[in-house]
Amino acid sequence: MRERERAATQAPDPSSPASMEFDGASSLFSGVGFMPSQATQAPDPSSYCKLEQRTKEMKGINNAKLILLQSSKQAGGGGGAGAGGGSTAAPMLYLLGSHHRLWLIAFASFFTFTALLAFVTTTTTPRDPGLSSSNQFARAPSSFRHNSRLPDPVFDALVNYAAASNSSGKMGDADLRTIAAVLRRRAPCKFLVFGLGHETPLWRALNHGGTVFLDENEYYIAHLEGRLPGLEAYDIAYTTKAREMPDLIAAARRGRRGDCRPVQNLLFSDCRLALNDLPNALYDIPWDVILMDGPRGYASTSPGRMSAIFTAAVMARSAGPGPTDVLVHDYEREVERVCSEEFLCNENLVANTGQLAHFLIPGGNGATRDDFCANSTIAEAA
Repeated sequence: MRERERAATQAPDPSSPASMEFDGASSLFSGVGFMPSQATQAPDPSSYCKLEQRTKEMKGINNAKLILLQSSKQAGGGGGAGAGGGSTAAPMLYLLGSHHRLWLIAFASFFTFTALLAFVTTTTTPRDPGLSSSNQFARAPSSFRHNSRLPDPVFDALVNYAAASNSSGKMGDADLRTIAAVLRRRAPCKFLVFGLGHETPLWRALNHGGTVFLDENEYYIAHLEGRLPGLEAYDIAYTTKAREMPDLIAAARRGRRGDCRPVQNLLFSDCRLALNDLPNALYDIPWDVILMDGPRGYASTSPGRMSAIFTAAVMARSAGPGPTDVLVHDYEREVERVCSEEFLCNENLVANTGQLAHFLIPGGNGATRDDFCANSTIAEAA
């Protein structure tokens, strides 16, 4: 009994766990005004540090978040996980790194966009009825892919505004309306224009998407391309002079059975009047309407329109089966009148306003192959 009392009154070992818990509890109870009878003496200062440490540990456990990590074997599910069968069923994206996944997503997006763009392009691009399906896009100029006909009210409004213009370089009202009437009848059509000028925006609008221009001045072409985005125009290097017309016509008459024949491929022609340096695609197109409003021909040193009229006459007879409307502006001038009678022929003349001559040239089987005109002696006498 005395040994038990001696053990109870003896101070406990501070290093023992029981002592640490007792000291912590004593300090905790002292904070609320309660102290066990066994702790009447002042507590050990080290007990406060130990209690604070345990409190922080308890808070850390309470605030911790539970994160569950599932291995690839467990992802396989079922009793086969223990045998390792679940590892072969891991998803493909899990096996790939994040870098590879980004490349896979980028490739799939690019492929989808390309396929959608190709589908939209092929379904919205109209076909050119004048060319076969196998080579229409390879042969036709880019503007022909969107050729369309204007509504009549829009067509009339454009013609009226152009006719009412006060510009000094504009075409006469009768000439302008004659050309517009031909375009109204043939549009949407393949329209080739020699020369750029005041009416260029009008011809382009009346036959939107099917008009090609040829001009001698490459700088003027660049100027108009800036003002008229999408304009399709090509420059031509003329090698003739207006004063050379008699000699050129005489040489063409001598070569009617050879290089200057009415039906031929101008791309390989050696006739002096033939324009053989145009874009290759232009020679294969069956032009519906050809307008002569260039090049310059008002002076003897100007290129003159001999080559343009000869080339138009050959194109009209060689490219397609249908007739071609050929309109020659400034018909009152000698070069235009003589060359038109020589190569376009009076028997094909359907209208004449004084300054504008309208010829309808037959093509295909109806084209004359030995001579431009049925009665060439009349043309030679003129």
